[in-house]
Amino acid sequence: MKKISVCGKGGSGKSAITTLLANAIRERGYKVLVIDSDESNPGLYRMLGFDRPPIPLIELLGGKMRVEEKLAAAVRAGKSELEAALMPEEPISIIEIPAQYLLESDGLRLAMVGKIHSSREGCACPMGAVTREFLRKLRLQDNEVAIVDMEAGVEHFGRGVGMGLDSVLVVVDPSFESLIIAERVKKLSAEMEIGDVWAILNKVTSEKLRSKLTKELEKRDIAVIGTVHYDPEIFEADLEGLPVFGLRAAADLPKILNSLLL
Repeated sequence: MKKISVCGKGGSGKSAITTLLANAIRERGYKVLVIDSDESNPGLYRMLGFDRPPIPLIELLGGKMRVEEKLAAAVRAGKSELEAALMPEEPISIIEIPAQYLLESDGLRLAMVGKIHSSREGCACPMGAVTREFLRKLRLQDNEVAIVDMEAGVEHFGRGVGMGLDSVLVVVDPSFESLIIAERVKKLSAEMEIGDVWAILNKVTSEKLRSKLTKELEKRDIAVIGTVHYDPEIFEADLEGLPVFGLRAAADLPKILNSLLL
């Protein structure tokens, strides 16, 4: 079906939007795979209602050090990191992912690429490489949707993580920085030939604010697919490490899905 990334500046609400979208898409009868590719934010699994994270996919490939070795070997052989082969060339279907690397509940699955756990362990580039190759080789059935919770900012575009994506959703909160990040996402997505790039307005408190954000994005040639209004239930759940549903915010999802799932 579709591989959709959710990106934006730090604090814009990417993980909450990912969770709301995953639940709403599942309610429409699709099987949803959520891919946690943010190596810093640890709480997505709780937002989705799981009591523990899955084993990281990078461990399936021997761990971060082994992936670093494969990337270095590719460079020594005169290749770029983008050409490094980390997985077999065959396409990957969801059912082929070993069970210990997936959590599942009522049609919703969660996979996690990896996290930074200790100081001085080095950059997150190996996680980006795993995400890039996994997304490129992932093949979905007609009733399956993959949603990728990206790291904050745009560094993942520099790593080529957008390869294999069908759509990019950039979460825009009421801030100038968020608008600038959205503009950069639009440009970088175009360079990677990703056809569908939309903005989701988040944490909106008034019609006046929604209108102003929409106009600013229109100046940057970024289409707004929908608005998610400020919902204190989300912030309270996130603070307590509880599943995120957000009744008011969830009511904003149907219009977004009507465009997203076309």
